[in-house]
Amino acid sequence: MLDLEVVPERSLGNENFEFILGMPLQQAICILKKECKCVKNVQLIYNNNKPISTDIVLNLIGYGIRMVFDCVIQRLKILEVYNMKEVKLKYCGKYFNSEQVSPTIDQIDHSFGATHPGIYDSTHHLFTLNFRGLSFSFPIQSHFEPHYVQGLGSIKFPNGSSPSVNRMRIYSGNSASDTVPPPLPFNCFLGLTYTEEARVLVDGDSITGISLVLIKELSSPLLRTKDKLQSVRRDVKFGDHCQDIVSALGAPQRIFFKSEDKMRIHVPSSRRNSCKKSPSDFIYNYFALGIDVLFDGVSLEAVKFILHTNFPGHYNFDIYYRCLFSVACGGSDGVVNVTALSRWDEVQRLGLTTSNRPVVLNRASSTNTSNPFGSTFCYGFKQMIFEVMPNNHIASLTIYKSRNET
Repeated sequence: MLDLEVVPERSLGNENFEFILGMPLQQAICILKKECKCVKNVQLIYNNNKPISTDIVLNLIGYGIRMVFDCVIQRLKILEVYNMKEVKLKYCGKYFNSEQVSPTIDQIDHSFGATHPGIYDSTHHLFTLNFRGLSFSFPIQSHFEPHYVQGLGSIKFPNGSSPSVNRMRIYSGNSASDTVPPPLPFNCFLGLTYTEEARVLVDGDSITGISLVLIKELSSPLLRTKDKLQSVRRDVKFGDHCQDIVSALGAPQRIFFKSEDKMRIHVPSSRRNSCKKSPSDFIYNYFALGIDVLFDGVSLEAVKFILHTNFPGHYNFDIYYRCLFSVACGGSDGVVNVTALSRWDEVQRLGLTTSNRPVVLNRASSTNTSNPFGSTFCYGFKQMIFEVMPNNHIASLTIYKSRNET
C-alpha cells in the first residue's frame, strides 16, 4: 500500500517520488521505472487513430491511480485516485484515508474544511465536493436527494450514516473538466532546457536551419520565481560547427557515433568507397529539446537536423520530448504549413506531393530484433524527409543540407 501526501493543485507523492502537475510524460514514466519494485502493472492508454484528440493516461492498476496527460503538450494535467482502498492518503501530515481512517464526508470536512455546496450528478448518482485544485466524489443512492445548503451538509442521510469517497482528483484551477496543465514546474527542469516551439528556416527555395524558442530556469536560485523563467530564441543552421551548436543549445545529453551507414547502399558507387574511408559522422542527442543534430565527421559541421514528435505507438516513444515544429512548404496549391500535429493525408490533400514512392523504415535494436509498432514510411520533399506512421501522423521531420551549399 502506497503512503502518499496530497497537495491540492500541485502534486501527489512521498519522500521517494512526487508526481507534479505540469510534469512531462517522460519524467513520470522515468519515476515509474525507478520505482518498478513497488509500482507494478502500469498501463499506457492512448488513442492510436486520433492521438491528438484523446489525452494520454498512465494507469497504475495495482494502486488505483490514474495520471492524465494533455495529448498535445504531453504534460500532466490531472492526478486521480479511483481506488481508495489501495493507498494511504494524508493532507498536511494527517491521514484522511487509511486502514484506520475512512474518507467519509465528515472526515473530508474535518481534514479540508468548508467549501462551496457540492454538485449532484443524478445520471451517475455521484455527489462531488470541489475545493481549489481538488475534488472528492461520493456515490449516492438514488433515493437520497441533495438539498443545496452551505458546507458539507448538503445531503441528509438517515442514522448519521455518511458515504465514503470513491474518487479523488488533483488538478489546476477550479474544475477538472476544463483544467489545463500548468507551466512546467521548477522541480521538473532538472538543469535541462526545453523547446516551446521550433520553426524551420527557409531562405528562398532553400532550407537553412531551425529557429528554436527555448525555456530554462535562471541560474541563480534567488531569482527562481514564476515570473523569472528565461525564454530565449536560438537559431542553428547548416554549416554551424559543433562548438557553435553547443554555444546555442548547450551540451547534448548524449553523443552517438555512427558505426555504420545503412543508407550507404543508396549512394552512387563512385562515392561509396570514399565514404568508407571518411571519419565517422556523429550525432548530438538533445532529448529534452526533441531534436538531434548530425555532424559531418570531416568538417565537424551540422548537416542534418531531426525533429521528433514523440507519438505513442512509435519505436522511439518516450526517448524524446515532443518538438512542436512548423515548416512552410511550397505545394502545388500554394504554401502548405506542416506542423508536428499535422496528418500526412491532409497535408497531401492541401497540395504537398512527393515525386517518389516512400522508403519503408523498420527499426530494431541490436538486442531486440522485433518491433511491435511496425514499419514507418519516409517521404522526401526537397530538403526534408517526413517519417510517417501507419496512422498518418508524422513521427519525425529530418531536414538536411543541400548539396549546392557545400
